Amino acid sequence: PSLPPQFSGLLGTVYRRGNLSFTRDGNSLLSPVGNRVSLFDLKNNKCETLPLATRLNIVCVGLSPDGSLAILIDEEGAALLVSLIGKCVIHQFYFHKPVHSVKFSPDGKKFVVTKDNLAYLYHAPGKKREFNAFVLDKTYYGPYDETTCIDWTDDSKCFAVGSKDMSTWVFGAERWANLIYYSLGGHKDVIVACFFEENSLDLYTISQDAALCVWQCDTELDGLKPMPPKDAAKEENAGENDEELLEEPKGEEIHGKANPSEQETRNKVKYSRVAKYFFNKEGDFNNLTSAAYHKKTHLLVTGFASGIFHLHELPDFNLIHSLSISDQRIASISINCTGDWIAFGCSGLGQLLVWEWQSESYVLKQQGHFNSMVSLAYSPDGQYIATGGEDGKVKVWNTSSSFCFVTFTEHTSGVTAVTFTSTGYVVLSASLDGTVRAFDLHRYRNFRTFTSPRPSQFSCLAVDSSGEIVSAGSQDSFEIFIWSMQSGRLLDVLAGHEGPISSLSFNPVKCVLASASWDKTVKLWDMLDSWRTKETLIMNSDVLVVAFRPDGKELAVAALDGQITFWDHENAVQTGSIEGRHDLQMGRKELDKITAKQAAKGKSFTTLCYSADGQSVLAGGLSKFVCIYNVKEQILMKKFEISCNHSLDAMEEYLDRRKMTEFGSLALIDEGGGGDDGVAIPLPGVKRGDMSYRHFKPEIRVTCVRFSPTGRSWAATTTEGLLIYSLDSGLIFDPFELDVDVTPSNIHKTLRQKEYTLAIIMAFKLNEKKLIQEVIEAVPSSEVDVVCSSLPDLYVEKLLEFLASAFETSCHLEFYLIWAHKLLMLHGQKLKTRSVKLLPVIQFLQKSIQRHFEDVSKLCEWNIYNIKYALAVSQQRGVKRLAAETSADEEELDSDSDYLM
Repeated sequence: PSLPPQFSGLLGTVYRRGNLSFTRDGNSLLSPVGNRVSLFDLKNNKCETLPLATRLNIVCVGLSPDGSLAILIDEEGAALLVSLIGKCVIHQFYFHKPVHSVKFSPDGKKFVVTKDNLAYLYHAPGKKREFNAFVLDKTYYGPYDETTCIDWTDDSKCFAVGSKDMSTWVFGAERWANLIYYSLGGHKDVIVACFFEENSLDLYTISQDAALCVWQCDTELDGLKPMPPKDAAKEENAGENDEELLEEPKGEEIHGKANPSEQETRNKVKYSRVAKYFFNKEGDFNNLTSAAYHKKTHLLVTGFASGIFHLHELPDFNLIHSLSISDQRIASISINCTGDWIAFGCSGLGQLLVWEWQSESYVLKQQGHFNSMVSLAYSPDGQYIATGGEDGKVKVWNTSSSFCFVTFTEHTSGVTAVTFTSTGYVVLSASLDGTVRAFDLHRYRNFRTFTSPRPSQFSCLAVDSSGEIVSAGSQDSFEIFIWSMQSGRLLDVLAGHEGPISSLSFNPVKCVLASASWDKTVKLWDMLDSWRTKETLIMNSDVLVVAFRPDGKELAVAALDGQITFWDHENAVQTGSIEGRHDLQMGRKELDKITAKQAAKGKSFTTLCYSADGQSVLAGGLSKFVCIYNVKEQILMKKFEISCNHSLDAMEEYLDRRKMTEFGSLALIDEGGGGDDGVAIPLPGVKRGDMSYRHFKPEIRVTCVRFSPTGRSWAATTTEGLLIYSLDSGLIFDPFELDVDVTPSNIHKTLRQKEYTLAIIMAFKLNEKKLIQEVIEAVPSSEVDVVCSSLPDLYVEKLLEFLASAFETSCHLEFYLIWAHKLLMLHGQKLKTRSVKLLPVIQFLQKSIQRHFEDVSKLCEWNIYNIKYALAVSQQRGVKRLAAETSADEEELDSDSDYLM
């Protein structure tokens, strides 16, 4: 493609850690996923990942009340101010230390950040341009241990801060004469959340040992008296004396007192504890981990480490209901503005759930792969992506909505490969549990299970173009097994390799299977000649991956020495090679004794695929880069950095000297032992693990890359999740065969003269999407036939591509269908001769039409059902009415006859 693809979405991971936030309208949910943020539109069933990233994993998100701004803060305290309207970074700021929570005031003018045992009040960025968007106003001292949570009063006058020292402090955003700052105790464990009651200073505090304290205040919000200006100035000056000596500005310093004297508290705001409730009376729940409170409906939601959540009505503490939604701790809870939907995030398994508590049903239920994803496959129309993970699950994702719509859990061990059949309705997966399974996407069931005579672990999988022959390579017996999809029977076992089978690929055109192995060979098996070895290609080192070009005329092979070689498999001749080891650019791991440059000598590409047009090849491996090479020129066209997340290992090129001590690297110290974040592993060197004590940083790697059959996008499974890059050329001026006369005004002039064909050609030369759309929509539907027949071949392809993209957004469905129909009918024969080159465009068009067909057919079926129902009801009523009328007539006749008598 002439334009480089842009990052378009992150699938496969829906929540990592941090707090969930609903947008202002309550229809969308903001979820932190590693160092990125995904926005889930729950009304339109869509998900998009914002095109920005922090340097480390995001820990907390603060959303402004008007929903236009968000503050994203990472593990080290680096913050991004993000516009949710323009979806771009406005400002960067560094808080110098890890931040626990951030919250905007309800009026949007200020926000509070908690770090260490302090609370910092900042002026929120406004609508006007500012030199520094984050201006520190006040620093609040009081708690002795780390601060954990924040809540504001409805009028933004005061805020409460909870701490790990089991106390809660109420501070004033302004100076109030009758509000002194002191701590509220009453708890025996860390404060998890604190909430003000609606339009009141009354407070609820919740601690980790599942205790709730209700605090009543003797003063209303209106009863807060402003401090006289003289006293305020005195205190301000006292706080500013030592500011010059400090590294970071503290603003105005405000000190609270843990135990104020009686004299100080006289005629001041007083808090009294009126009730204390316990959640775990039966003792069947462990630690309380998160909570949320909806002020209007007085609804309290609490989540526990066992995956259970409770709904209570306050202040009476009536239990509405409780439910177990996971077997991992609930890390974050959020309630939308109406109080109908509750969002839960479980960081252990990467789950994201939105629950409608009144109807007791899920609005959204998504979960990524628990361990890393290993493989992916696009459906033939590019609409779906299937992924397989080390957790033994096979998930199918919709590329347009970015949601997973089915998960198959039949495998009992890690999935090593997935693929679609040519129909697109069957997904096949190979696993280390010794089975290959076929799943039906109509009924969502496992309808075939293929096994080998002796149990063996399958490492790779391929299915032929007809979808009838399934083959899988074994890791331990060095054999290839061939099954029939129809009968499920084992047809043949191909022996000949002397090492584990690393990759299989069927020729898309001929009945030839290519198999790669660690024995330094690629074998070609002829299906029609009773699976004889047609050819053996000898390599210089162990072969890791093999792939056929979409037209079946070329074979690409990646080996352990970092080389990609291209073969004319018909004549067993090598046609080219790429030395790709230096392009892979390995990072240096924290505990590596050797430099990244030295380590790269032993690295190679582990995954490979051709682009849809076969002109370029996509390669990835144990590094943060994916490379695109031009096959003909054998040069590197572009290198994609798939992640800038330094929470992952092997991201740095050089060693961090600050972490080196005389005793070795600080990375050797296992700080995270027994903590609740990170990935726990049981033994040194094990990188799969789950339930134990040691922690490690997951290593950045690309396990699989695939090009979409539509040619518009490609996807990669990585440590971060499933990343999709797509061609979004809407923002770039990319003219085609442009000359001086082609200007928008000339195009409009030609259009007014009703020279439609010429106007279309000129619009395509300028290649501005909106202009092309305007010209095409100006053509009367009666003229479409004539225009299509007079269009040159070169512009037929361009018009088809435009129609495919227009179908996705336009509401003129029938009009564009007429265009597509006429073009294909008139130019079908000519297009057929260039079918290989045009296949991606045709599949892109098919995908767009198929999606509309599914939506419209559902709508039509629903309408037909409704009309039938209305007819049945009206007929029933008509019969009843007729019966009533006849009985009334009979009665009338009877009365008449009586009268006559």
